[in-house]
Order: sequence, then C-alpha cells, then structure tokens
Amino acid sequence: MSKRTWALIAAMMVSLIYGVSFTIAKDVMPMYVKPYGFIILRVFGTTILFWFISFFGPKEKIQLQDLPRIVAAAFFGVALNMLTFFKGLSFTTPISAAVIMVTAPIIVMILSAIIINEKIKIRKIFGIFLGLLGTVFLILYGKSIGNATNASLGNFLVFINAVSYAFYLIVVKKLMDKYNAFTFVKWIYTIGFLMVLPFGWNEYQEIPWVTIPTHILWEIGFVVLFTTFFTYLFNLISMRELKPTTVAVFIYLQPLFATVFAISLGKDELTLVKMVSAVLIFSGVYLVTQKKAISK
Repeated sequence: MSKRTWALIAAMMVSLIYGVSFTIAKDVMPMYVKPYGFIILRVFGTTILFWFISFFGPKEKIQLQDLPRIVAAAFFGVALNMLTFFKGLSFTTPISAAVIMVTAPIIVMILSAIIINEKIKIRKIFGIFLGLLGTVFLILYGKSIGNATNASLGNFLVFINAVSYAFYLIVVKKLMDKYNAFTFVKWIYTIGFLMVLPFGWNEYQEIPWVTIPTHILWEIGFVVLFTTFFTYLFNLISMRELKPTTVAVFIYLQPLFATVFAISLGKDELTLVKMVSAVLIFSGVYLVTQKKAISK
C-alpha cells in the first residue's frame, strides 16, 4: 500500500480508538478517577512510553529555533486541549460537547487557509459540511439529552478545545516535515506534562488505588496506552502524508464508532437515524480524502 493509504488507515484508527474510549472512560470517571487526575495519568504514562520508544528511533537533535514550535504544540495539543475538554464536559451535556467538538475540521480549514495558505477546494468544503451534517444529525437525534450545570461555560471551554486542536494540527505539521516523529513527540509530552501537573496533582493524589477494581485498572491502562499513546502516534503518521484539513475531518467518525461500539455491547440500537448519519459521514470523509494522483 502507498504511504497515503497507510496515513488514511492511521487517521481512521485514531477515530476508532476515540470512539471506543467514550464508553470505556465513562466507567472510570468520575467514580474512581477525577478528570484532571486522569489527565495526569494519561500524559505521564504516554511521556514514559514515547521516551522509551525514542531510544529505538533515529538519533536527531532538535534545532534551537524549533523549540518555540514544540512548546506551542505541547500547549495546544496536550495541555489546553485536554484541560478545556474535560472541564467543559463536566459543565455541559455530552451532546452539546460533541456538536461543538466536530467543528474542529471547519476551524482547521479556516486556519490552514489563513496561516499556511492552504488552498481549499469546493469538493473538500462540501465534504466537511456533509460530514458535519451527518455528525450533528447522529448526536442530536441518536442520543439522549443529559443535564448541564453550566452549559454556557462548558460549551465555551469545549469550543476552546476544538480551536486548540486545530492549532495543534497546523503547528505540528512543520515539525513532521522536518523530523522523525519520535524525535520531538517525547518533548511535546514532557513539556505538556509539566503544564498539566499543577492542575491535576491534587486529583491524582486522591485516586484510591487500593480499592479500584481490576477491570477498571485495565480500562485505565487502555486509555493511557491506546487512547493517548497510540492515537497521538497514529495522528503523527497520518499528518506526515496528509494535510491538516484531511486529518481533522476524521473526527466526524468518532461519534459513529462510539455508537457502533455501544450497539455491539447492547447499550444502543440500530435505527434509521444512525444509518442515514453513517452514510452522510462516510460520504463527507470520502470527498475530503479523495485526491488526484499528481497531488499529495
């Protein structure tokens, strides 16, 4: 298979893992681990894994002029990204959060045109909005509405999360073009860990390790290994070959995969709404990911 095909598979795996993780993480939070304490576990565990893997990768040194970009990637891709989403989700409903989160591809499209002068084709614009339509349709009519303690603040924080993720995809792209992924991602997570540590240390100390059931420990391990480590690794693989707008559109698949996983566990049922949404989402992703052979 071509490098582009592998990149598309990697991007799809990210959405698949995230989709499964919605159900798994819900078992862990907030009963056993509070949100910011969970962020400490995720970032610290992933930092250790990336440092370990880096010893088997190529030996490259980060150039001094690229350090500000790495700090920016750590801020937008790890710290601000995780902190605003978890806190926002605690204030608003999952439905509202999911609707706002899937605006990320549109934000990426706008920022890419402004910051890196990426030309946006009509086909890609149509595909992005088609995927957005399918995702909103699935979320609004395919799930139940939850309670919100402070919807306005929660929705604002989730929107900041979407903007942060969009900036991360654009910022890290230039690093991908210059270095091997393992050369800089360990530093992104190390710096990101230092950024989130003051926010989550108290909640981390409250984790009742002795009384946590074994299956919950396995689920925590899944979130650290797959939802954090492998998703960032797959994201880096996809971003080496794909434009930020193409990578971002795969976020539309997350609610779809989450629904499929819930159906497989008997926690949801297949309906006409879900089938129509699936067609719209896959059609949108198809339009965005199609490229002429002469272009990258």
